[in-house]
Amino acid sequence: MKKQINIGIDGMHCATCSARTEKALAELEGVSAVHVNLALEDASVEYDDRHAGPADFERVIQSLGFSVRQEISIGEDEQVARMKDAERRMWIMWALALAVMALMLPLMLLRLEPAWHHLGIWAIFGLTLLGMLFPARAVYVSAFKSLRGGSANMDVLIALGTLASFLVTPLSLVVKGINPHDFSGIATMILAFHLTGRYLESRARGKASEAIRKLLNLGAKTALILQDGVETEIPIHRIKVGDVCIVKPGAKVPADGVIIQGEASLDESMATGESMPVFRREGDRVIGATVNLDGYFQARAEKVGQESFLAQVVKMVQEAQHSKVPIQLLADRVTSVFVPIVLVLAAATFLAWLLFPSQMAAIGGFFRSIIPLNTATSGLAAALMAAVATLVIACPCALGLATPTALMVGSGMGAERGILIRSGEALQRMKDLRAVVFDKTGTLTHGKPKLLKAQGIGIADEEALALAYSLEAASGHPLSRAIVAAAQAGGLQPRPIEEFTSLHGRGVTALLEGRKLWLGNRALLEELDIPVPEPDQTDTGLRHATQVWLADSRGVLGAFWLADTIRPEAERVVKQLAEMGITSVLLSGDNKQIADAIAAQCGISRVRHQAMPVDKARIVQELQDEYGTVAMVGDGINDAPALKQADIGIAMGQGTDIAIEAADITILRDNLELIPLAVRLSLETFRKIRQNLFWAFFYNLIAIPLAVFGALHPVLAEIAMASSSVTVVTNANLLRRKLR
Repeated sequence: MKKQINIGIDGMHCATCSARTEKALAELEGVSAVHVNLALEDASVEYDDRHAGPADFERVIQSLGFSVRQEISIGEDEQVARMKDAERRMWIMWALALAVMALMLPLMLLRLEPAWHHLGIWAIFGLTLLGMLFPARAVYVSAFKSLRGGSANMDVLIALGTLASFLVTPLSLVVKGINPHDFSGIATMILAFHLTGRYLESRARGKASEAIRKLLNLGAKTALILQDGVETEIPIHRIKVGDVCIVKPGAKVPADGVIIQGEASLDESMATGESMPVFRREGDRVIGATVNLDGYFQARAEKVGQESFLAQVVKMVQEAQHSKVPIQLLADRVTSVFVPIVLVLAAATFLAWLLFPSQMAAIGGFFRSIIPLNTATSGLAAALMAAVATLVIACPCALGLATPTALMVGSGMGAERGILIRSGEALQRMKDLRAVVFDKTGTLTHGKPKLLKAQGIGIADEEALALAYSLEAASGHPLSRAIVAAAQAGGLQPRPIEEFTSLHGRGVTALLEGRKLWLGNRALLEELDIPVPEPDQTDTGLRHATQVWLADSRGVLGAFWLADTIRPEAERVVKQLAEMGITSVLLSGDNKQIADAIAAQCGISRVRHQAMPVDKARIVQELQDEYGTVAMVGDGINDAPALKQADIGIAMGQGTDIAIEAADITILRDNLELIPLAVRLSLETFRKIRQNLFWAFFYNLIAIPLAVFGALHPVLAEIAMASSSVTVVTNANLLRRKLR
């Protein structure tokens, strides 16, 4: 039988690690598809359980030197602990490196007594050993596991370079012509820069797995079911298809089902994203995890567990996470080829100096004439010095720092402006952005109803609003809150009422100064046989608004128009994106008439309407086939699958936590104009990443030949290596000037 499983994996550090894991799992009999996600540190495996199973996957993963995590997603506490551990190791290594440098300088610049000289050499040796055994121990463990698994990752090069320079000190006891202080400090500096890159990487890594946990937390924890006429509370996982669930005011619907008795207004925004409550009565379907705002009903469960709407949304988010290409830093991809080449080159350099010292010295003589260096030109000392210099200068520390430093600066600048960049993948793909899909409610609109117009019929407009305020002050309905807010803004005061009653799905009624008043929709007036005036057609801005009527026993006293209003900056944002060559698309769960009206006001020509969460993800995929790279902007749980399906997910920070966690970029402030700025910020940040990678390679291309031919002293190699790292960090900080 075909199955699918997600497996948490600890110990992967680079693209080589994830590629090895994916290849090894794919080679197992019965495995049809494997996607290893380096960012999430997990693997999604599709397999036939007649030929393979979890035990086989765990065995293969452990054979590669990694471990299987019991929890698929890394918890927030664990992520913070990992980051703090990386920071602690970095600072310990830098403390040791600075101590080593303080000892090296006198050895290189001063003529010390032999006893003091030897003491300084062995003190450096001891400090370096401490760094290798404690803060940098994971580097050597990773390198060993990588070699044992038949490949070479970045840690292999780090380990060999540092071990080679470290072992020069004991080697100098038996080989003359080697100055150990030329080599001894290199190891600590390499490790300090490497652990700095690891720390920055841990800070830059996103926390996409939190979206799954928060989605699961949306559902009800318990259910009130009817058993033999008795109300019984049970854990949510014990609900079975056919159970009759009781849902009281303020409670969450425990499962997808159909109402068999009662009625209520439901907040279904978690499913549809629409702010307006919907009225459900006997025979209507309800969705699990939606909220009963008022009323009482009984519903028969039809879909529970993995078949429920919420579970399907969770599954879609998981699938979307794995369907994306994992964050593949160029440095990691190049390392898979770069490291073996450097290892071969270092070995060849060592042999060439042993076998052909005069030829190697002659080729490097020109460079030594420009930069006079007191280095050995023959024998084991020359071979060792050239090989170590080659390993040191080729150490890809700058490659490790190139991307995270630019990302840290770019994301920091974004945060200052209200733009949170959580995904390096988004930076890589943003440069190819061709279309932006906007959710309607809460994104292009404010996401809550507003009173557009109050009109008295036979009474003053202000009097009609005051009466409506008096009735709605006791209600928590979103439309009621809009009327109350408008009345309060106008300085009106509510009057005392009696016998207030909420008429589910229709409106409210109460006694005010002995007079019976009703406030509600057209259905309520028709039920009371009160003639309904024709709607106002003169104001085009009211054509798509929700209309509420105020009436007494004699007839209608007032009319109120309410609607979710468009953000004032929406049209400007669409125009700015168009100027950047990016097409805007409106995607809404609302009906065609309302969706088209909103799109027209924003200047959007492409509209997709009446879209449920499943539809939204599918529509985004269709647009990806048409345009290429597509971004999705949303704010609700219903947008989470589409946000993950899109190449770049952009969440409005005023929306739900689910949308924020599912997105690559979050707009923290309630302002759409930050979206074009986010595009520009991402483009500039990625441009800096590419520049940094160029400089990282440039140092190697220039300096490696010098090191091979003995024209680069290991100390200068160390300085060049450090300079390459400083260069990429400095260049990343220049991003601040670009976006002032």
